[in-house]
Amino acid sequence: MPPSHLFDGDADDTRTAIMRATYLALRKHGYADLTIQRIGDEFDKSKSLLYHHYDSKDELLVDFLGYMLEEFKSDVPVEECDDARDHLRALLDHVVPPTLDAERFEFTSAMMELRAQAPHDEAYRDQFTRTDRFFRQRIADVVRDGVEEGVFRDVNPEQTAAMLVTVINGSMLERVTTDSPEDVMRATRQELEECIDAQLLAEDAQ
Repeated sequence: MPPSHLFDGDADDTRTAIMRATYLALRKHGYADLTIQRIGDEFDKSKSLLYHHYDSKDELLVDFLGYMLEEFKSDVPVEECDDARDHLRALLDHVVPPTLDAERFEFTSAMMELRAQAPHDEAYRDQFTRTDRFFRQRIADVVRDGVEEGVFRDVNPEQTAAMLVTVINGSMLERVTTDSPEDVMRATRQELEECIDAQLLAEDAQ
């Protein structure tokens, strides 16, 4: 899902303006129908700047994914929580919301289209590998903190994080490729909550 503060202000520098235009065009057209021209239609500056900085649509989109990863990192909840259990649930609230508004649905759909390029394109694969690795590490750190606090059982943080990220990625795919995305989100979130209660929480914390 897009960071909550993404492009809230004016895009003054050229790269941010290009990223904003790419974001708008990707939401509107999706990957298959996206062209440099359509990105240019959303670009407030000279279209020649697009061709000056990027030779192809895919080169631009790979840079866009890198930009989004940095924005995603800055938007992941880091606020103080009572314990690791609350911190983990704040992370889940961030990536598995109960509903998707139109903008987030369009954005998630477009990102799933980009992920579909990863099996055939190393540059795309590298960006999604970096994104998943970052989020796995963030969850693993929270789980590790919970084990040290005595809130979580003595589980393997990396394995737990890998499982949670796999479920989250699967739910993102299903919610934009089926006719009942809200049902998928509710079921996924309920199962994640039950997983935390049954498999992670220490007996004293239940």
